[in-house]
Amino acid sequence: MQFIKSNINIDFIGKQKVGFFFSLALILAGLVSLIVHRGPNYGIDFAGGTLVQVKFTQTVDVGDIRSGLNTLGLKDISVQGFGDTENNEYLIRTSNAHAFSNNLEKALTSGLEKATSLVPEIRRVEMVGPQVGDDLKKKALLAIFYSLLFITIYISGRFEQKWTIAGVTAGALMTAVYFLSVFNVSMPFLIAAALSISLALFWTLRLQYAIGAIVALIHDVFITVGIFSLLNLDFSLPIIAALLTIIGYSLNDTIIVFDRIRENILGNTDKAALPGLFNKSINETLSRTILTSLTTLIVLLALFFLGGEIIHNFALAMIIGVVIGTFSSIFVATPIVLAAQNKG
Repeated sequence: MQFIKSNINIDFIGKQKVGFFFSLALILAGLVSLIVHRGPNYGIDFAGGTLVQVKFTQTVDVGDIRSGLNTLGLKDISVQGFGDTENNEYLIRTSNAHAFSNNLEKALTSGLEKATSLVPEIRRVEMVGPQVGDDLKKKALLAIFYSLLFITIYISGRFEQKWTIAGVTAGALMTAVYFLSVFNVSMPFLIAAALSISLALFWTLRLQYAIGAIVALIHDVFITVGIFSLLNLDFSLPIIAALLTIIGYSLNDTIIVFDRIRENILGNTDKAALPGLFNKSINETLSRTILTSLTTLIVLLALFFLGGEIIHNFALAMIIGVVIGTFSSIFVATPIVLAAQNKG
């Protein structure tokens, strides 16, 4: 299927500054939001506490639900509607990780019935201790970091035949991060520092394709997290799964472009011709890129609108990731490789 004409010649490289400004605007907006909110809006998986989903037979005032919960001695109560308004479902969050013993449902039912004069249906109960939540947060950050470094080894080996140097560098960074994490160093700070050092080393060692891919993937993950912060949506384990999936999807898209770039510049020593060859490579893979993204988005949009509230945030993260991942393959990864080629 020919979605785009074979002779198309859009000047993507000439528009790279527009792409950089767009990315910078999204990154700064997300960064400001994360600073204001003091990090992502961690869900029950990471923050710890108790989450209860209740359903009533008719509309209930949120204030009545709060008053019923206050009589039970719960701390830091948060009540919000869940799903469609006509479903009369609510999510209750509290910082009490183990607010009750085995009679949790009985106590909640009794307290809410007195406050609302309606018998609630307890549909879901989740409890996570603060220590468990903190451990999950650290492991999630490590999972993202390790996945990026393994990608570095693969990209460097496949496109530049630098398996050894990439493997030794990535292995040393992984080992350093692992041992420092044992000494209770702040994990976000540790990962940020490790990624900065990684990028500096990759640039110095001239792992050109690797640094282009890694910067694009960090770009995709950060923008997705930033948009979630701007929308004040819960950041939970399913979102970590979405981020890892986004990394894989974006990498696949980037590799398609990189493959064509490698074929087109093979044996070419004229640096002045590189921008034209990079632009040609993007245009030649554009049809496949757009078709892949559109077919993926159709499925994700179906999940977003028809999959229900439980999978809503996961689908949204994937939609953002697919759009930003396609964008970064063209306007982030490719221009960085071109800059590295010109430097060399």
